[in-house]
Amino acid sequence: MSEFGVLSIAPPLLAIVLAVATRRPMLSLFLGIWSGAVIYTESLGIAQTFDWIVAAIIGPQDVPGFHAQILVFTLLLGSGVALIWRLGGAIAVRQWAMDRLESQRTVGVTTWLLGIAMFFDDYANTAIVGSTMREISDELRVSREKLAYIVDSTAAPVATLGISSWVAFQLSLISSAYEDMGVASEAPTAFATFFGSIPYNTYAILAIVMVGIVVYTGRDYGEMLDAEHRARTTGAVNREGAQPLQKVEEDLGKPIDDRPMLRTFFAPVVVLVAVTLGSAFWTGYQTWVSNQAEAGAPTSIGAAIEGDGAVDVLFSTLQVLIDIVGEAAFASALTWGSFAMVVSAIAIGLAYGLFDIGDGVDTVIDGFGIMLTAVTILVLAWTISSVAETLGTGQYVANIAEPYLSSELLPVLILFVSAFVAFTMGSSWATMGLVTPIAIRVAYEFGTGFELVPVAVGAVFSGAIFGDHASPISDTTVLSATFSGADLIDHVRTQLPYALTVFLVVVLCYLLNGYLGVPPIVFLPLGVLLLVGLVVGLSRFDADRKGVEPTPTEPAADLADRDTDSPEGTS
Repeated sequence: MSEFGVLSIAPPLLAIVLAVATRRPMLSLFLGIWSGAVIYTESLGIAQTFDWIVAAIIGPQDVPGFHAQILVFTLLLGSGVALIWRLGGAIAVRQWAMDRLESQRTVGVTTWLLGIAMFFDDYANTAIVGSTMREISDELRVSREKLAYIVDSTAAPVATLGISSWVAFQLSLISSAYEDMGVASEAPTAFATFFGSIPYNTYAILAIVMVGIVVYTGRDYGEMLDAEHRARTTGAVNREGAQPLQKVEEDLGKPIDDRPMLRTFFAPVVVLVAVTLGSAFWTGYQTWVSNQAEAGAPTSIGAAIEGDGAVDVLFSTLQVLIDIVGEAAFASALTWGSFAMVVSAIAIGLAYGLFDIGDGVDTVIDGFGIMLTAVTILVLAWTISSVAETLGTGQYVANIAEPYLSSELLPVLILFVSAFVAFTMGSSWATMGLVTPIAIRVAYEFGTGFELVPVAVGAVFSGAIFGDHASPISDTTVLSATFSGADLIDHVRTQLPYALTVFLVVVLCYLLNGYLGVPPIVFLPLGVLLLVGLVVGLSRFDADRKGVEPTPTEPAADLADRDTDSPEGTS
């Protein structure tokens, strides 16, 4: 139990409530951090609290390197975006898109599918998908809030289901929990437990499905309906007074438009993806080989794959690939990928005589500038997470809920605990690291063996991702808004009703499973059907209440053709 008790919840909640209420995330985060310092030091003295805040920003010794690399990656991505804009890549993509993507539906579905394809890392997902689709969605009058929602809800959910660093982290948590409980010899493998937990990672699955439903039907509700109606009717992809975390047009000025070429856009993006994936696999493979050698195990992938039948070989192959990905230095890989993106964009500009080296360097520096707000909020978000960890916020919530667990309500209660911890800490990984060991132990004690463990693990992951989506202090939430060019708080306010809808359906699925024994093969399709009904019903109700159409009445391309001036509110 945290020694600070209920006070441990106050700083993150204060920051979240103030951010949503005032739409000033930086001030809100700082006040949350300051309140945490006052609680911890038991002093209002400026010197003491300031020293503690600095220590919180620096964080644990194993974290600053990762954070620094992510900041470098973000700044370099800003430079890459600036170079693409300067070279006329955005103009070329806009012209290309108007001939191929003729409606908001096609843009939304394309963005959704691209988000699913970028399964290997959530940070790379937000950067690549957001930056790639922003100009296209602007041209067809898709609001920045809608783009940020699609990007955010196909980042962490996809990464937690595919071959990624997320899965490797999950496997390590399961394995460590079994060892700490002293049941590793009799327990199923970590991979078998993870594989069994996938259907119970119901929020991730249904969140991805929800995006598909929304973009295909074109139906919205809540503040997203207001945002989409504004964008369709006025062309303003951001609301008046919004503060986008990335303002390319305003900060970089007019691009070179005499020779717009698609290669100036797609070539740097392809380089980013290729170098990131190549670097990640190489670093992971090198570490995996070293670990295998130390353990006296085979050091080649082929020799490490074992099994008597096709299923065993498939599981063994997936396990080896996940082990390699788990050892990958993704932060370093992203840094190298973004650096290669910048170099390739400069090389293209020089090769085609679009600018000289001086202009290229100036654009790189300008690109750093468009990311300064996002970087500041990222640092503050990481700091408030460090404050919550220091005060024992997550442990306090987990310990409060543990006595109320029962076998029937186990997944629901774990879901709520994980969601609240992730919401207040702003970190899915921190939540999983904290709650997973507790959930596995409780599930083992309630069950007659290990049959409830996959259920509990899936519930932890579901709650952690939902809390991450709902929290304005989450790093993936910040990055999704950044690379989509959206206002952070507008993104949170418009995404929250959709995330809550999925969350409530997940609760129902878990209750059906706990009390009636309904298996995932039944409750997942039921959940999808329920989401379709809720989207249609809520969109119609909200549209009637607001006096607007629930879906576009004409193609967005036709709307965009009515005026060619830059609409007010775009950025």
